[in-house]
Amino acid sequence: MTDEKEPERGYDLARRALEEARANALAKGKSVGQGKASPKRGNSTSRRRWSGSGPDARDPQAFGSVTASIAKRRGWTPHVAEGKVLGLWEEVVGADIADHATPTEIKENILYITAESTAWATQLRLMQSTIIAKIAKSVGHGVVKQVRIHGPKAPSWKFGDHHISGRGPRDTYG
Repeated sequence: MTDEKEPERGYDLARRALEEARANALAKGKSVGQGKASPKRGNSTSRRRWSGSGPDARDPQAFGSVTASIAKRRGWTPHVAEGKVLGLWEEVVGADIADHATPTEIKENILYITAESTAWATQLRLMQSTIIAKIAKSVGHGVVKQVRIHGPKAPSWKFGDHHISGRGPRDTYG
């Protein structure tokens, strides 16, 4: 039998290259086997800072805070506050008011509300300052400065394409 040396395989080549790199690192005074070539502990003047259990800038951020910062940078904050008043109406004013009134729009800091009955429209007119205070508390001051309350639309007695002016069907009531 001849004593022939077997050719090195990929795994053996990689292992030999790693051993040579470790030997070179040790010769230069570097630490070996800690995942990163760094000076030995005695020679280091700077301390490596590890992330602890507290919050860190590298941690994932809450979606609400990220979107709030984007809205602030782009000047969307007033529109977001208006959307919050309209979208979270029940949370902003409470269930009692939300059950009987619906916000329709906000234009130039005026909130338009439609009540379900004329009695509720009157009640809401008496509560205007309370409604504005609740909105300011939950969304911020200055978003809504005034409230306009409308009752439900009255039924129309106009049927068809043609209409004759006058009292309509009520003129025969006496």
